[in-house]
Amino acid sequence: MKGFWPIFKRDLFASFVTPVAWAMIVAFLFLQGLNFYFLVQHFVNQVDLAVDQGPIQWFFGETVLFYLPLLMLPPALTMRSFAEERRAGTIETLLTAPVATPAVVLAKWCAAMTVYLAAWAPTVLYIVILRRAGPVDWKVVTSSYLGVTLIGSAFIALGVLMSSLSKSQFVALLLALAVTVGLFILGIGEFIFDRGLAHDICAYISVWTQMSDFSKGLIDTRHIVFDVSLTALPLFMTVRVVDSWRWG
Repeated sequence: MKGFWPIFKRDLFASFVTPVAWAMIVAFLFLQGLNFYFLVQHFVNQVDLAVDQGPIQWFFGETVLFYLPLLMLPPALTMRSFAEERRAGTIETLLTAPVATPAVVLAKWCAAMTVYLAAWAPTVLYIVILRRAGPVDWKVVTSSYLGVTLIGSAFIALGVLMSSLSKSQFVALLLALAVTVGLFILGIGEFIFDRGLAHDICAYISVWTQMSDFSKGLIDTRHIVFDVSLTALPLFMTVRVVDSWRWG
């Protein structure tokens, strides 16, 4: 798509030349470091462990220190996507350039996704450390990171959409947080509702259930379809919103 690479490189460069992205990555790794520290403390004296209750399962989804950055990092990475362009007045220049709207939206999503994956990359060292202490099922590790990537892609797409709906980064951040945290809380309904339609809906969208399955090496196609759909739909809606600026 024409114009994708220039916008992608510009947004990616802008993320790393400002202290904001670095501060978010440091905060993210600090929380994940605490998560790993408590993991080590928890399992140091454990002898008999169930197959599906090992350190990998703990690290990927058994503590709030995992979900807190998972829910907060995507909104923080995407709040500038369109809100800052509109606030600074550079969106007019972008829209009058010979660039396709889908390329603009996809470039901003890919830039935020690249930073998101870069933040997760150092956590592979934790798995390497665990490998020195005992055997690690790398298939489980791969499926766990697949879950992190799929959920992150959906949340980042939602964040880009929220950013396109506001001229304020702070408002965009709050809107995206409301959506991501709201989805997480709605998913917890599976532990509250009795078996039935409400329970099934909550279980289907539950981030907790998704990561629980992925961290056990269970790749459920329903989770993949949901996350891909939750990525594609907000991006499509963002394209329509940006198009409305161009032709409105």
